[in-house]
Amino acid sequence: MLHNIKIEHMKNMDGIIIVLGAPNDEKGNLSDMALGRLNQAMREYKCNKDYKILCTGGFGTHFNTTDKPHAFYAINYLIQQGLPATDMLEMAESQNTLEDALLSKPIVDKYGVKSLIIVSSDFHLPRAKYVFERAFEGYGLIFSGAITNFSKKRYLSLKNHEERELKKLRNCG
Repeated sequence: MLHNIKIEHMKNMDGIIIVLGAPNDEKGNLSDMALGRLNQAMREYKCNKDYKILCTGGFGTHFNTTDKPHAFYAINYLIQQGLPATDMLEMAESQNTLEDALLSKPIVDKYGVKSLIIVSSDFHLPRAKYVFERAFEGYGLIFSGAITNFSKKRYLSLKNHEERELKKLRNCG
């Protein structure tokens, strides 16, 4: 694993692919959910070569208890898969979907782009869409869903959780 990633700042880009964080284990090994999102981000990147990648995910008892932010492991994975380190932007060390958007916004604004591809799991996209459309009003947003090979029971459990969380957001906002 690469431990010292040098992040270079780029001014000339068409847009940014924002990859939402997902769990890793206590050693930094990425979960199937995280790998699904990162692999989907790589597919988007291959179709959008003038885009850079912004990974989200910091620390939290429900997804990362290591001494490095989740996004660190995500960036390392992308580089190990052959994506250039120069196409990685700084990390948004978020703890949840709302922070994914709020902490990504100043990074996106710094580069002056208005086109974003938001990558998350397919079952998470309705909530991500709700949050990002509000945080990035006036931007061109595309939502790209990663399919993860969960059991039907696990998938339905995650989908139900997302529906409850989205309902809470709609009732508060």
